[in-house]
Amino acid sequence: MSDASLPPALHDALLTLLGPAGFLTDATDTASFCTDWRLLYHGRCAAVLRPATTEDCAKAVALCAQYDVPMVPQGGNTSMVGGATPDESGKAVVISTTRMTRILSIDHADLTMTVEAGVTLKAAQDAAWAEDLMLPLSISSEGSADIGGILATNAGGNNTVRYGNARELALGLEAVLPDGSVLNLLRKLRKDNTGYALRQLLVGSEGTLGLITTAVLQLQPRPRSRETALCAVADAKSALALFAAFRKQDPAAIQAFEYMSGTSMALVNTLIESCPLPLSEPAPAYALVELGSPREDESLRTLMEDVLGQALEEGLVTDAVLAESETQRQNIWMIREEHAEAQKRAGASVKNDVSVPLAAIPDFIEEATKACESLVPGIRVAPFGHIGDGNIHFNLVQPEGADPAAFLAQDHALMDAVAEIVRKFGGSFSAEHGVGQLKTYMMPSWRGGAELETMRKIKNALDPKNLMNPGKIFPSH
Repeated sequence: MSDASLPPALHDALLTLLGPAGFLTDATDTASFCTDWRLLYHGRCAAVLRPATTEDCAKAVALCAQYDVPMVPQGGNTSMVGGATPDESGKAVVISTTRMTRILSIDHADLTMTVEAGVTLKAAQDAAWAEDLMLPLSISSEGSADIGGILATNAGGNNTVRYGNARELALGLEAVLPDGSVLNLLRKLRKDNTGYALRQLLVGSEGTLGLITTAVLQLQPRPRSRETALCAVADAKSALALFAAFRKQDPAAIQAFEYMSGTSMALVNTLIESCPLPLSEPAPAYALVELGSPREDESLRTLMEDVLGQALEEGLVTDAVLAESETQRQNIWMIREEHAEAQKRAGASVKNDVSVPLAAIPDFIEEATKACESLVPGIRVAPFGHIGDGNIHFNLVQPEGADPAAFLAQDHALMDAVAEIVRKFGGSFSAEHGVGQLKTYMMPSWRGGAELETMRKIKNALDPKNLMNPGKIFPSH
């Protein structure tokens, strides 16, 4: 749309500040910033602001605050819950960090890297790797997701079981608050007991408290040896038992442990040409295990073979393939990482990013599957995810040949059915994707009372005019 909703004085000030490359108003230029990756939300904006520095970002935010213009922070725009999409009013501006792409430093002594918010996770990983170090965070969208958005949503990913979520990796932050002031928390300290941990308040806040511009991230020594295997198993119970077998032998060696249902795997093998099944025949379920060590020795291979050998003897695993090269390792991981894309190609889907205690995973999957199949006959229940840390993406794909719109009209009924089973097992209705605008209606029943009220008080204290990413996390009433 045009910039007609911006006051002329604000329009001119922003254009002068950011220049033509940093101030987009033409509908052709802004369209991609107004739609989410899943194509569930189609908003409008008065303009897209693309500051190149923290200073320019702060000045732009201050100008918008002066004119009471809502602001929607946006990174790589990979949100699964509409957390970075403006509403349909066209009143808001999108503030994109895509021009803030500098890797400022890598510190070998402290094992940290300092990067701007617009650096993609893949670029940060590659920069660390080139320095013989590793940024352990890994997610499927790492080629487009950026550091600011990853921290704002507290992304988890494949290596959480060993290294934790984004929250555990963030030592320091710099952020622009809703009034345009800059909160500089760029410290490399492991110990800093001086009042409230404000950086942790911003991590996971989904852009509702401020816009992250720079971060100090913890690194690890680059692994010298890795062993990766794809295993065929009977069900989630068997996958969990296999995880326990590896953990019993050497919990520190487990870098990732992923679960994939047979239904979800079949979609990948069918719809993604580069991802054939590397096993002799399909299975009801699969486990992907990766071991890692900074040492160069054969112990990981021995551990992998010993545990899988015993699991095969006991019938816990029915087939397995071990990566014999880095290319084969990447091919195995590509199969896991293409599950979301395959489900997108299969039609409309309802995402349930949930977590439950590890012991409850098999019963949760069984009960939730029955509940959803009862609600929508023919539905394709396609769970996959990070079984090692209890995070299952319990995704539901429309029946073959069904009308996508009609299926999505049942999303709340399906999400609620799954959520109630999650509640039964003491889990969470959002494990790593956040609340965004998709799940705001769940907040009162899950986080109501003093918890939600405390969140509102924090929001009101930092953003009394509700200008920063309005409509996200908090229910409208």
